[in-house]
Amino acid sequence: MNEKAIIRYFEHLKYEKKLSENTQNSYQEELMTIIDFFHNKSPLTYTSCDINQFLKYLDDKHYQSTTKAHYITVLNNFYLFCIKEGYLNKNPCENIFMPKLTKHLPDILNYEEIDRLLDIPLNNAYDYRTKAMLELNYACGLRVSELTHLKLQDIDYQNEILRIIGKGSKERIVPYNQTSKKFLLKYINDYRKNLIKKGKNCDYVFLNNLGTGISRQGYFKILKQCATKANIKKTISPHTLRHSFATHLLENGADLRVIQEFLGHSDISTTQIYTHLSQEKIKKEYNECHPRA
Repeated sequence: MNEKAIIRYFEHLKYEKKLSENTQNSYQEELMTIIDFFHNKSPLTYTSCDINQFLKYLDDKHYQSTTKAHYITVLNNFYLFCIKEGYLNKNPCENIFMPKLTKHLPDILNYEEIDRLLDIPLNNAYDYRTKAMLELNYACGLRVSELTHLKLQDIDYQNEILRIIGKGSKERIVPYNQTSKKFLLKYINDYRKNLIKKGKNCDYVFLNNLGTGISRQGYFKILKQCATKANIKKTISPHTLRHSFATHLLENGADLRVIQEFLGHSDISTTQIYTHLSQEKIKKEYNECHPRA
């Protein structure tokens, strides 16, 4: 694997493109996911057939078209950089077609599914970490990057709020509830120390088995495992809990502008998708309950 080209590309994202830390991490993690798929074979040797093989793998795993498009974008941007820097002569992505992006309503979990998902056995530090992450994800509607990059100093226990750095490095304040506070405190006070490795001082709240901050992919895998154990058949991701958070707030009377602030949406039109979700539920219940529907 040509590590020099990859390291230079990551430096380019940080110092020249000046992307936010969350966007940098997203690009890095997705490029490394592709490299892992090809068993650390250098991406400079990939052909269009290789890339299509990876996209077929995403299809087989039922990834959404938006996810596939993002992986293509990550690879394409990497290759454009490599051509400009002289690492490569031809872009293997140039004959790869972007999937058609269809607008659809996101999957959400109902109240009973949320209860099953959050009701996990608590036996060790990893269980308490997972429990705290799940509770915060649903209690605050956080993006996965916001959850995994939460730092100890971002938590205000007295006022029960989190300081979140969202998209575009925008800061917002998000409240959390008593249940999430209970398990967050239990994890931090009693179990987080068991995940800290000697000589490593990490201020991220949620740690992996190496004592460093848990990755987006790491949390995604944990969530999928929890969903399987809870017998949830829906396709689930950290964003599913974010969607469920917003929809449940709206169903229980929260103002759309307040939900916009919670989610960190810069445009109210982005938040309005949740009104469609509520309308879909109303239609469904009407069709199920009305004798002549």
